[in-house]
Amino acid sequence: MTKLKLFIENFLVYGLGGVIDKLIPFVMLPIITRLMPDAAYFGISDLASALVAFGGTLAIFGMNDAMYRMFFEKDDRKYKTAVCSTALLFVFIITSILILSIVIFQNPLSQLVFSDRQYSFIVQISAASIFVSAIKNIGSAPTRMQNKKKLFLVISASTTIISYICAILLLVKGCYLIALPIAAATANLLTGGAFILLNHKWFRIKSFDLSLLKDMLKIAIPLVPNMLIYWVFNSCDKLMIAKMLSVSEVGIYSAGSKIGHASQLVYTAFAGGWQFFVFSTMRERNQIETNSKVFEYLGIISFGATAIMCVMAKPIFLYLLTPEYYGGHIVVPYLFLAPLMQMLFQVAGSQFLIEKKTWPNLIVLFIGLLTNLLLNTILIPIFGIEGAALATLAGYIVTVIITVCILMRIKKMCFSQKFLYTVILFALYLICWRMLFAESLLCSSIAAILFLIICTRMYLTDIRYIISLISSGQQNKKTS
Repeated sequence: MTKLKLFIENFLVYGLGGVIDKLIPFVMLPIITRLMPDAAYFGISDLASALVAFGGTLAIFGMNDAMYRMFFEKDDRKYKTAVCSTALLFVFIITSILILSIVIFQNPLSQLVFSDRQYSFIVQISAASIFVSAIKNIGSAPTRMQNKKKLFLVISASTTIISYICAILLLVKGCYLIALPIAAATANLLTGGAFILLNHKWFRIKSFDLSLLKDMLKIAIPLVPNMLIYWVFNSCDKLMIAKMLSVSEVGIYSAGSKIGHASQLVYTAFAGGWQFFVFSTMRERNQIETNSKVFEYLGIISFGATAIMCVMAKPIFLYLLTPEYYGGHIVVPYLFLAPLMQMLFQVAGSQFLIEKKTWPNLIVLFIGLLTNLLLNTILIPIFGIEGAALATLAGYIVTVIITVCILMRIKKMCFSQKFLYTVILFALYLICWRMLFAESLLCSSIAAILFLIICTRMYLTDIRYIISLISSGQQNKKTS
């Protein structure tokens, strides 16, 4: 189980290191929302973020995952440089075409995203952010593929701090509409520039390989619909809230989403070590057992963390944000758990990617997408922003259940019986929390503590085993 130990160590390093980077938005949220005179400004800024995310998905064109898959195909520096160079030039061309299209159609896009053509200037800023974001993602890939965790996290955290300083300065001057979009573009520009400078040896125009591009596109193209579906999961609910309710409700929902996405601390830890881990260990004999253990442990972490967030959501909104945003606290646990379900889906779905089969993930994600959109249409008019959060979570849960059932049937995943009991217990806890004591801090705390005690008792042997792995790793480092 040395490979499991590798993943645990990567997970902890990324988790502890990523805390600074991911805590910055949470620390800044009360400041940002107080500097904005109306929740509508926050809603417009988040809709701009949704546009950047959509454009970034099209610009990357699945090339990020294709790079990771092909990078570990051969242990040859020249070949690896060709992989990186081919990906960067391809993304540069695709992104340039996309940005030109966005600028040409900026008025219709402004009407579609913001329901008003007067915000076309925000579309222009978003176009610039899309371009630098795409280059940043490819430019930073060699750092991550070489598993240089600390360097990656230091650069990301530093640029995030600079971007929020920029946002505050603009908000103080009254530039409420452009403050956050310009800050995001600045962060992407600084991060992208830093990684391109650090990794410039991996990118050579002469190393572009057309035949290699064809092989990479075979992996990348089927992933594009997957990435678009992820965008719908993460952003389409905001567009639907804007159309069905109001831009102010988008702002309140976005505040809840920002707090809920505290789970990105776990997700960042996972993502930082996962792509390196899964492709570097894909030929191991016990790969299925190890992958299943990772899924199970991440599932327990996700459930425990969500139980804690159920307790914390209300006090955070009550004491840190203005009364205008208070209604957003109810969506936090749903939106906290949703990225963690996405994480579990990616762990399970990687079994298909290892076999270079991307279509099963696409079909499962599409089913989850339909579930999400259907429930959004039904639940938003009835329950408001809570309905949107429920729809997002339900869509991800459906994808995880279907994927796990398929993999277990073809014997590509296996789980312990206690994990099934934990899943049932958590589902009961979440239902009871919402129906009985969502507004009671005392009852929520007691229920969460009981749930955590039961989980700890059930997985005590596993916890001791993980601690022993980490301890042995630290001892080995000292002796070496």
